Amino acid sequence: RPARGRGRCRRRLWSSAGLALPLFVLAMGPMVGLPFRDWIGERAAVWIELALATPVVLWAALPFFKRGWASLVNRSPNMWTLISLGVGAAYLYSLAATLFPGLFPHQFRGHDGAVPVYFEASAVIVALVFLGQVLELKAREKTGSAIRALLDLAPKTARRLADDGSERDVPLDEVKAGERLRVRPGESVPVDGVVLEGRSSVDESMLTGEPLPVEKVPGERLTGGTMNGTGTLVMRAEKVGAETTLAQIVQLVAKAQRSRAPIQSLADRVSFYFVPTVVAVAVLAFFAWALFGPEPSLVFATVAAGSVLIIA
Repeated sequence: RPARGRGRCRRRLWSSAGLALPLFVLAMGPMVGLPFRDWIGERAAVWIELALATPVVLWAALPFFKRGWASLVNRSPNMWTLISLGVGAAYLYSLAATLFPGLFPHQFRGHDGAVPVYFEASAVIVALVFLGQVLELKAREKTGSAIRALLDLAPKTARRLADDGSERDVPLDEVKAGERLRVRPGESVPVDGVVLEGRSSVDESMLTGEPLPVEKVPGERLTGGTMNGTGTLVMRAEKVGAETTLAQIVQLVAKAQRSRAPIQSLADRVSFYFVPTVVAVAVLAFFAWALFGPEPSLVFATVAAGSVLIIA
């Protein structure tokens, strides 16, 4: 299931980026001297922008709109609310300017008579957010690989010593605290405990990062997952199962994988207050222009409110 989620996210990233790049070049080209719009004409350029932006907004950005809607339903505005408002406002305003340019007063028109559109803003926002999502998923995937590598350090069985001197291999989850275990040369230490008999060097680099093996004699402590050297040790198990140091490290890494970055929590806290404020300002701008603005006042009011949402 996580692999399918990563695949869908990557497909939406490549699709949105592939459409947003030519859209961005077409929209911003005149600012750096690229005469693409002069070659094809302003009206045709606007329709091309509409064709490029529509799949990005209506298909690729669909998960963002679902999360944004859920945040509104749950009355917890967050980052997805802002993204949905910004992308939706930029696209809808541009769509109206493309399909119904006659509704806009001449003050909104450029020297060529066209109403400016912001399709590139909606598409580029979506592509950048998907880039962040893919990078986050990649980081989580690496963390998952690290967890699996840590789990592989622990052996699957342990050699238990009975009171009558007999030995037999038992599954690791059957080992109980207080039992005696034999660790043979080249084997991993099964659980945390203390050396009872024998002498050997143990590689503890998985725990300390120190590449040199540590000498272990009776009374010394052993950590599950470390690698025994050339000697044989008899140990007493003290911490087993979820109590071992290795298990606790795995739990901490898994908890870190599931936790949110502090900056993300800060962004959501800011959004909780920022989103209602932006909507309130947009509503205020709409009524102010509708009541006191020049004619056609409703057009000016709609554009003013949309501008607030797009800029936010």
